[in-house]
Amino acid sequence: MADATNSKLTVKTFFNNILAGTATGIIVGLIPNAVVSAILKLFGQNQVTAGIGQALLIFQCATPLLIGALIAIQFKMAPLDVAIVAAAAYVGSGVTKFVPQIVNPATKAPGVFISAGTGDLINTMITAGLATSLILLVGNRFGSVKIVAAPILIGGGAGWIGLLILPYVSKITTWLGTVINSFTNLQPIFMCILIACMFAILIISPISTVAIGMAIQLNGLSAGAAAMGVAATTIVLVVHSWRTNKSGITLAVALGAMKMMMPNLFRHPIILLPTLITAIVSAIPVALFHVSGTPASAGFGLVGLVGPLASIDAGKASISVILALVVWIVIPALVAIICRFVFEKIFHVYDEKIVFAYLGE
Repeated sequence: MADATNSKLTVKTFFNNILAGTATGIIVGLIPNAVVSAILKLFGQNQVTAGIGQALLIFQCATPLLIGALIAIQFKMAPLDVAIVAAAAYVGSGVTKFVPQIVNPATKAPGVFISAGTGDLINTMITAGLATSLILLVGNRFGSVKIVAAPILIGGGAGWIGLLILPYVSKITTWLGTVINSFTNLQPIFMCILIACMFAILIISPISTVAIGMAIQLNGLSAGAAAMGVAATTIVLVVHSWRTNKSGITLAVALGAMKMMMPNLFRHPIILLPTLITAIVSAIPVALFHVSGTPASAGFGLVGLVGPLASIDAGKASISVILALVVWIVIPALVAIICRFVFEKIFHVYDEKIVFAYLGE
């Protein structure tokens, strides 16, 4: 199986398979918590809602595992190979880390393993790609001992290499955070536009907008602009996906799975045209009406209504519900619809049924 696949594989196909598996894995891993957590808030804090919330967070931590498995499936691998790539991707993601400073309550020995978030998606993709390459390269050369040798040498080896390069790959996020943080010294309107544009791009890239927002502690106007950039991308994708993709895909995007469109970004960068224009126009009201946010809301946008609610509950800088509706929904939606009409219908810059068609299946 691996040899047959390897003989027909090109660099482009390899890269597209990685992106497609990642996009689908992100949907499966993130959507349950993104959707249900917002609903659970309506029922207040109790033992049942807390238990469900914890289960969904643990499920979310398995996102790198899901990504690895789905990448392997894109290559039509056997079940054993799928398991190996999935495990390697999970290890390389860094979603579970050893923390020596904390004492293990069970053994009283220093050090515990802690899982949080979804890990580094870039390193997840790199590790999964490495494990996949090794499996395709080795093929059936392990013979009858493959069930023992492959998990050790390929799975464990790729996972170990993923952990080794993780600190260096993570510096990409750190560097981007430094660049974005430098924008906060600019005049408010320019600051809001630049931050909104950066987050509008990042939300459909392997970079975590939530991680960057928390890492550089965006607050106030800068956090509002960041969340607006994410919201602008969400609305643009929904507007262009409405008649292009299945209703479930559009709903998933609206609920927070914008990263499922990563393959589209790499294959059709033209999707940034309506995205950035919508982000630019939507960022101006952020500066004019002082739409604020918090480090926690900066990377979410409309997901769970985190961005709008943060701007409504921003204390002295809070805005009214009506203004929030106009700023967060009406303006971005109008701009996105106008962009779709102008660029597709009038100037024929792109065909939404091609550039916005979901490529994860």
